[in-house]
Amino acid sequence: MKYDFDRVIDRRNTNSYKWDSEKGVLPLWVADMDFETAPCVKEAIVKKAQFGIFGYSIYGEEWEQSYISWWKRRHNFEIKREWLIFTTGIIPAISTCVRKLTTPAEKVLVQTPCYNIFFNSIVNNGRVPLESPLAFDGRNYSIDFDRLEKDLSDPQCSLMILCNPQNPTGTIWKKEDLARIGELCKKHGVKVISDEIHCDVTVPGKSYIPFASASDVCASISVSCISPTKCFNIAGINTAAVVVPDEFLRHKVWRGLNTDEVAEPNVFAIDATVAAFNDGEDWLNQLNEYIFENRKFAADYIAQNCKGLSVINAEATYLLWVKLPDGIDGSEFAQRLKEKTGLFIIGGSEYGKTGENFVRINLACPRSILEDAMERLKKLN
Repeated sequence: MKYDFDRVIDRRNTNSYKWDSEKGVLPLWVADMDFETAPCVKEAIVKKAQFGIFGYSIYGEEWEQSYISWWKRRHNFEIKREWLIFTTGIIPAISTCVRKLTTPAEKVLVQTPCYNIFFNSIVNNGRVPLESPLAFDGRNYSIDFDRLEKDLSDPQCSLMILCNPQNPTGTIWKKEDLARIGELCKKHGVKVISDEIHCDVTVPGKSYIPFASASDVCASISVSCISPTKCFNIAGINTAAVVVPDEFLRHKVWRGLNTDEVAEPNVFAIDATVAAFNDGEDWLNQLNEYIFENRKFAADYIAQNCKGLSVINAEATYLLWVKLPDGIDGSEFAQRLKEKTGLFIIGGSEYGKTGENFVRINLACPRSILEDAMERLKKLN
């Protein structure tokens, strides 16, 4: 490989949310990577820092075109310039949309198990989470459309937050499934926020389907949240975008983002994004190869050494979703694992009621760190 993903970088004592923890703890919980970002991104940030003036920043055609070109090239989705709005992050954008597109005490549907911070964005803004469980056959997740329509038909449900690709299961939704979601949401008067932050971490050679590209209906009722931060490991830069094709809906979202003051870029946000999307493709392709080799290694190791644990099939994300033996609570398992071995992972109950029998493990680390993690996992088994 051209890029060295095996290199271990010591992140302790760097104000790292992930790594500044107790001595002996191996943190594979929060979803950031232990790889240095693409060289082109690092160079763009260093160049900006060397300029030495850090005043207010704006975004314009170069930033817009970087998103447009990337989504056309990698995902066959043509984004129009006027559809794009800058935002400091996907979660700030989701929280804004929850406040702007719903009223207090209304229900916001999430398909569980789902990213745990969705619940924060709903509850903290005075709305009510409505869990609509995904179907699970023991190895793969799919959409239970009968249950989904039943939940969408609740007159108190006015918004759905979709995870596309799905976190924590790693599922890439099919185009026909996304289109059907759009039809059901339109039928029941429900808008859709599609969180697509994991979209570029996929099995090599495979792309996800942007929700807004699935049909004209999907485009007309949706706010898609996209960003380079997850796949290029620059979450601390705080840079993202929303894509809103419908003019009326776009105005509401634009107004909400500006009212909440989360629509202005920091001094590195634009340069990092442009560099990533314009020059980082080769790095990302090799990253995906490495991550999915890590996924295979972890799955094989668990199958051979961890009786009763099973890895769920996945085509996206660098997150491993692991089923525990029936009756074992994931949060209790994760706590015992940390206390006994120092391996810090997340119990599945964080992701809704249907995640209680699971744990989530971050695979985005050098192989030697993953080997250490698997040996620690084996000790508790």
